Formats: sequence, C-alpha cells, structure tokens
Amino acid sequence: MSLLVLGLNHRTAPISVRERVVFGADRLPQALVALNALPGIEEALIVSTCNRTELYCVVNGDGPPLSAWLSSWSGGDPALEDCLYRLEDADAVRHVFSVASGLDSLILGEPQILGQLKDAYRAAQRGGTAGTQLNRLFQTTFSVAKRVRTETAVGASAVSVASAGIQLARRIFSGFENHTALLVGAGDMIELAARHLHAQKLGRMIIANRSLNRAQRLAESFRASAISLDALETHLAQADIVVSSTASPDHVIGFEATRNATAMRRHRPIFMLDLAVPRDIDPRVAELEDVYLFTIDDLREVIDENVRARQEEAETARQMVAGEVQRFMADLKVRDAVPLIRELRGQAEAARTQTLEQARRLLAAGRPPEEVLDYLAGTLTNRLLHGPSIALREVAESGDAELAALAARLFRIGSDES
Repeated sequence: MSLLVLGLNHRTAPISVRERVVFGADRLPQALVALNALPGIEEALIVSTCNRTELYCVVNGDGPPLSAWLSSWSGGDPALEDCLYRLEDADAVRHVFSVASGLDSLILGEPQILGQLKDAYRAAQRGGTAGTQLNRLFQTTFSVAKRVRTETAVGASAVSVASAGIQLARRIFSGFENHTALLVGAGDMIELAARHLHAQKLGRMIIANRSLNRAQRLAESFRASAISLDALETHLAQADIVVSSTASPDHVIGFEATRNATAMRRHRPIFMLDLAVPRDIDPRVAELEDVYLFTIDDLREVIDENVRARQEEAETARQMVAGEVQRFMADLKVRDAVPLIRELRGQAEAARTQTLEQARRLLAAGRPPEEVLDYLAGTLTNRLLHGPSIALREVAESGDAELAALAARLFRIGSDES
C-alpha cells in the first residue's frame, strides 16, 4: 500500500476553478464515503479550504483515477485536470508536513490551516475512512507542525488572509474611525477580520449571518450590531467596508443589490473583500463605479510584502520538515517489516522449542551431556539454516547476480559485520 495525494491549491488553480471543487460540511461526509468506496482505496481523507482541495488516500497498486472522481464532483470542469498535482509516498508526506507547518500557504506561516487539517482528520475519523496509515500520518503531522512553530519563527506575527485584506482597505481609507464595516458570516475568517478592524478603531461594525444568534454572540465581543442575512440589502448602503466569508454555494451579495447601494451612497466608495470560496459576491460587482472588489487571489501583493522577512526562518523550517520526512519514512519501513520479523522469530522459536525438548529426552534417557549438547547445537543450526540454505541454492541456480548480492547483504555473508 502507498500514500497518494491529489489536489489543487492557490498556486495551481485560480479562484474560478477552486470554487467549483469545494466540499462543504454538508456534503463532506457523503464525499468521504464515496471516495473510500472506490476500488483500490483503503483509507481516505479530504481537505477542503478556500485555498486548497486535496484528497489523501492510502491505495493498493496504482489506485483508481482520482482526477476523474474529483472532476465528477466538481461538475466536470474541463480546466480542472491542468490544475491538479499528484504526490506519492515520501513526496506526499513532505507535502502534508509543509502544509500543516504553514510552508505551503498563501501567507507563509499562517496558523489557520493547521486547524483546518485537524477538522478534516476528525471528519475522516467520524466517517470511518481514516485507518492505521492515515492516523499515523496525521498524528505525526500535527507533532511536526508543533515543532516547526515552536522551534522557528516562521509563524511569528503571522499575517492572516483577513488581516492582509484589512491592510489593503487602508490604501483606500486613510483611517477607519469614521467608517462602517459590514461583515457577512460568523466563522473564523470573519472573527479575524473583526479583530483587526476593532484594533484599527473602526467607527461602527455590523455582523450579518444566517443564524442571528451566532451573529449576536460574535457582535458582543466587538460592540457591534447583529442582523440576519435577510436584512443584508437594507444595510448594504451604510457600509464603507464589506468583508464576506460564508459557506454559501450561491452569491450572498448580488449585482443589483450592490448597484442600488452605490446609488444611495452617491459615489462614496465601497471596499468589498470576498474571502469565500465559492465566492460570496457576484464578480460583476467589480464593474460598478466606486466599488473596489477584491478576492483572496488579489491579496498576493499585500501578502508578499509581509512574508519576505520570514524567508530565512522558512528555510530552517523546510530543513526541519525534510528531516522529519526521512524519520517518518524510515519508521514506516520498519513498521512494514514487523510482521515478517515476527514470523521469522516465531519459526526460530518453534525450532528452538522442538530441539530443546528432544535434547531433554536424550538426557532423561541417560545419554552423556556432552553428546546431548553437540546434538542440540548441530540440530538447531541445521533447522535454522534449512530455509535460507534452500533459498540461496535457488538464487545460485537462477543466475540472478543482483538477487545473489541482495541475499548476501541480507544474511551478511562476506561482510565485516558479525
């Protein structure tokens, strides 16, 4: 069995493709069951965030055509195939260690992905699709990520996607004290955005969410107002800054609603930040005058400015990950050999028990101890070497020099080691 990772991320696919391949909480359990049911799949786990969708599978042989399966779940997007990467065994292990450590994120060192990986792992556990191999991989992954974050500064003062977006908003508004922000959603991303806006002394904040109770709980922390999504359009014209991050499969903020809001604002600009995948805000909104619409992909320039100082720490972290990969793969090989070693020891123990019992009977029959010891040593030697001797003879008869050299190495014949 081998480990296989198939996926796409912010480096290989634009948001227009990524938003087609999202496994939300509502359909993730069904997708896990369907993926794990494919022929050749022994274990399965799906990571799906705004920046990546990845399948982690333990497969027998080459495994099924996972790209076709993923394409079918995305509605058959023809652009998907060119965006996918496929990693196996050590490369797959290196990838997940790097992802968990924040080395493969849009923002170098960001901590949010580790929590998302843990959520994906728990979902696979609940669905019964994570077995021994994935359990071992992800438990080690979380340990490696903790070590990287503890022993390097790659995540020091980490800039989140949300904070990068707020930093971009400052290029349009010199200060936030006299401005109003409308935050759509109540998840981690919106909470991060709310914290950054609050720290920037924002004048007023409105939080809109499908669940009003959840919006109210978040609003209490920032002295904000809470509204339901049904009231979104009536408050849109009040917002100078709009940040949206929901799990909705459809647009939450439409073109007509935004056009009506801009008319009511009389050319006062609106900064709109869409952090959702699939997108919450109709892309046509960018065509409206006085609207500045940005998506996750538009944050690259801001993010690049904030990560240059961490490159040296990132290199240290990558070397650390490389060492952990070697350690994990070596341990994996040893674990794979355990059943064989156990069987070999079992055969030797059976030969020892049989020969010792025969020696005891000889002693009980009055045979001299020295003769019995010779019998014990000779018989046990013959029995232990019988199988390897036959195997070596067959290797010699086959004329396979490579196999003969391997056998000599295995039995340490002709080496200086005792």
